[in-house]
Amino acid sequence: MAFHFKIHQQSTYSRSHLLLRTFFGWFYIVLPHLFLLFFVNIWGAFLLFLSFWTILFTGKYPRSWFEFQVKLIRWELRLNAVVLNLSDDYPPFGLDAEYPPVEFNLDHPEHVSRSSVLLRALFGALYVGIPHGFLLMFRMLFVQILMFLAWWVVLFTGEYPKSWFEWAEGTLRWETRVNCYLMFLTQDYPPFTGEIVGGENA
Repeated sequence: MAFHFKIHQQSTYSRSHLLLRTFFGWFYIVLPHLFLLFFVNIWGAFLLFLSFWTILFTGKYPRSWFEFQVKLIRWELRLNAVVLNLSDDYPPFGLDAEYPPVEFNLDHPEHVSRSSVLLRALFGALYVGIPHGFLLMFRMLFVQILMFLAWWVVLFTGEYPKSWFEWAEGTLRWETRVNCYLMFLTQDYPPFTGEIVGGENA
């Protein structure tokens, strides 16, 4: 199943935007987005619950519900990209908003394995959540360290070190794969890496 995730690195970053996000970003970026996403995620959780039973009885994931979840993930990814200072552009609101710096797409499956969905619903926390969550916890801690260091580099040079950018991007890619698997959006068990793997689009 085609999984596509990409954050485009800017050639230069705005020092003024960086300072504005650092001191006031919580008020004009994070709070308004989280407020709306709270309610949208409630609806997303309800659709996920309905999708589980629909797949269990029909073997199909309703396309409109699938697309809703993909759009919701896309919204959260563009917010994360800005919070991590990977993008200067203000993340737009809404499920249908366009945001070129961040790309995320996932093909809708024709059929979904009922047994796989049941296994994930009953034991996903054990064989997916624990091993991936444990590793991602340390990886995200390292992202926070790199983000702190990158803040100073961007402030003085206007550039974001490429390897640090790719590490943060890869962490979000890894986390997104796990979320997609647990939300029944893909049947491919997420690999333990943030790199682009076979079958994914660069």
